Amino acid sequence: MEKLIITVAITGGMHGKVTNPNIPEQPEEQAQQVLDAWNAGASVAHIHARDKNGFSVQDVEIYKEVGERIRAKGCDIILQYTTGGSPHMTMEEKLQSIYADPEMASLNMGITNTPLPNGEFYTFAINPPQIIHYVEEMNKRNIKPEMEVYAPNMLRQVNMLIEKGLLKKPYYVNFVMNMVAQGTVAATRENFFFLVDQLPPDTIYNVCALGQGQLPMTTYSILSGGMARVGMEDNIYYAKGELAKSNSQLVERTVRIANEVQRPIASPDEARRILGLK
Repeated sequence: MEKLIITVAITGGMHGKVTNPNIPEQPEEQAQQVLDAWNAGASVAHIHARDKNGFSVQDVEIYKEVGERIRAKGCDIILQYTTGGSPHMTMEEKLQSIYADPEMASLNMGITNTPLPNGEFYTFAINPPQIIHYVEEMNKRNIKPEMEVYAPNMLRQVNMLIEKGLLKKPYYVNFVMNMVAQGTVAATRENFFFLVDQLPPDTIYNVCALGQGQLPMTTYSILSGGMARVGMEDNIYYAKGELAKSNSQLVERTVRIANEVQRPIASPDEARRILGLK
């Protein structure tokens, strides 16, 4: 097995301090929590920018500020910016984060239909031409896509990109599990290993799962040779009824589990080698 790459997803694009007051929203608190997670063992930081009022934005300048603050703290973590955004954004708005020049960016691979608190539904729909456009824009900037797969059918889009020669090896897929949404899969052992079995050759897989699915699914991934993503974007709790105090708290637990099963943790530079980043 390669060393374990731990991604910390610090904020997310929808929920905020109302759900957990420890979620970092402003650039300095985001930078500090990334630093703490890096010190705990994370080698990739998945970031959503927020405006002064805490709302999700794809503002290039805010992403640049977050990145600069992280680097000013002496932190060499891999910066991965979202292109998922939030419900009110157009496809081109969601793409703006890559113009802040991260090393990696997320790339959703299909359609999900998510219920919102007001009873409406947020349909995230990215079609194959849009996926190709996103990848081409990333390739121009030497940004590696992390392909977000919510269900087995989305692996068809991964294979499509490979067949078109738009991806560089190793390919990097993140399984997103346990969303309460149409077009997604539950966080079960059977679903996890089925997804792994469908991967094309030369693919490294990562897994994140929402809520109570986070701990078991990342543990399966650690044991089976995959990578792990934790953080308050996906899970605001540390245990049942206990809010997470910080993102580093969730990283620290993942490191302890990996140490117990003797899976070494990758540093950011080791993660760059594994992922084929320059």
